[in-house]
Amino acid sequence: MAINKNESAVRRALLVEDDEGVRRSLQLLLHWRGYDVRSYAGAASALTSGDVESADLLIADFNLPDGTGLDVLRSLRNRGWRGRSILITGFHTAAIEADARAQGFDSVLEKPLRQQTLLAAL
Repeated sequence: MAINKNESAVRRALLVEDDEGVRRSLQLLLHWRGYDVRSYAGAASALTSGDVESADLLIADFNLPDGTGLDVLRSLRNRGWRGRSILITGFHTAAIEADARAQGFDSVLEKPLRQQTLLAAL
């Protein structure tokens, strides 16, 4: 039986979002787009999970109960992780955008997220 090339290349996403409803919605959307998603409610649980090094994509909320999405990406970059990264925030400001870009985020998206905007950022 032939294996479809797309099926053999599993894309993995690390999702760090403290709002359960948003986290679940994003998890379903990413799964629908072909990602194997590991989701966490906080920075510490995500960073100690063992899933981070295999992720191709990080989507992190700016404001987390135990830090920020900037902290998550900084820790990953210090470990040598080089995947694509998207910061989501309900408190979008020019300063947050500048800090996120300086930290290395590829995209900064404002909540409430529009599905098309997120899909375009992937």
